[in-house]
Amino acid sequence: MDQRVHVPIDDPNADTEWNDILRKHGVIPEKPPSPTPIIEEALQEAIKRAHEERLEGKDLDELDELEDEEDEAFLAKYRKQRVAELSTITQASIYNQVYPLQKPDYARDVTEASRKAYVLVHLTSSLGTNIESQLLTELWRDLARKFGEIKFCEMRADLCIEGYPERNTPTILIYRNGDIQKQLVTLRELGGQSTTLEDLQRFLVDVGAVKDNDYRISRAKPTEPASKSIRDGKNSTTVDDDDDDWD
Repeated sequence: MDQRVHVPIDDPNADTEWNDILRKHGVIPEKPPSPTPIIEEALQEAIKRAHEERLEGKDLDELDELEDEEDEAFLAKYRKQRVAELSTITQASIYNQVYPLQKPDYARDVTEASRKAYVLVHLTSSLGTNIESQLLTELWRDLARKFGEIKFCEMRADLCIEGYPERNTPTILIYRNGDIQKQLVTLRELGGQSTTLEDLQRFLVDVGAVKDNDYRISRAKPTEPASKSIRDGKNSTTVDDDDDDWD
């Protein structure tokens, strides 16, 4: 009867002549491939991509400042791209202000209008003590001037939906293609009373109203995404829909 021979193995992963012999005879398994080349390749690709896209998000003035640092042909490419983007945005910027809403005109001014563009509705508080609602009213004006292709609207929540809870204001409704796409109840998920224009810009990107590489977006470093639950469509409070005329 054959007896199993104990073969001494110090480190089966070591690159030794002895281990090579053992692997050849199937005593120990083949050494798994090193992840180092894969990691290095991914790193080099990331560095290359970052270099190629280093001018993304810069406006025409910022590109002009780089004339002494960048290749002229490379800059000309991005200038042409920015001019084309600016032309497209200018043609689409037909709103550029906050539109007050009346309930009888809601379907026309919001639901139907959303078939042509994104429509964002701020349901405001009826109280002068709601800091978040006051803050959003100011930021709403800034956003409307900056992103003229989006229709920003505003209406008192209790006039839009009878009995709408004051505690749920401000509420943001995002309409597209004739229906509500997203909703945000209060500014808690964006930063509450500390919500900034940058937070709302990230929110616009999250809901798809603005592209993430839009040069108009302020490039302040984000501390955290505006709201993962908004992107996923989870954990947001549902707006009551008891009134047949409200949408």
